[in-house]
Amino acid sequence: MTGKTHILGGITASLAFAQITNYEPVLLLGAGVIGSVIPDICHGSSKIGRALPVLSKLINGLFGHRTFTHSLLFLVLFAVLLNNFMPVEAISAGLLVGMASHIVLDMATKRGVKLFFPFKWNVRFPVTATTGGTSEYLVFALLSLLSVYFGYGVFIPL
Repeated sequence: MTGKTHILGGITASLAFAQITNYEPVLLLGAGVIGSVIPDICHGSSKIGRALPVLSKLINGLFGHRTFTHSLLFLVLFAVLLNNFMPVEAISAGLLVGMASHIVLDMATKRGVKLFFPFKWNVRFPVTATTGGTSEYLVFALLSLLSVYFGYGVFIPL
């Protein structure tokens, strides 16, 4: 998936999560957007890879793309770090929700992800989308509609 789809996925997931929690929605949403790009730190031409090129090159050299940073192990380690060093729970939750949305969206591509890294098992959905193709635009459109729906529920409660 492209960066814009990952960001919209982070927005959608954060807004959905905000409906079932008492976290401050704006903090959750902002952190969700940031979290949605973190897993692609392993890809030098990604939004975060261009922002942090040295770190991106190092991680890619150690692990490659869509391996460690797209795994449950990475999510758990990140959660442990946040639990110990991030005093604002809404930000921690938003970052993790955004990261999880990124991984789920990449599971919807032909390449999939190494969800159970260090095992080399590739995990993907049975129906996949082509990055930048018509199917991704359909995913983007669906995420847009869901963002409006969940955003309405969060910011304009009944």
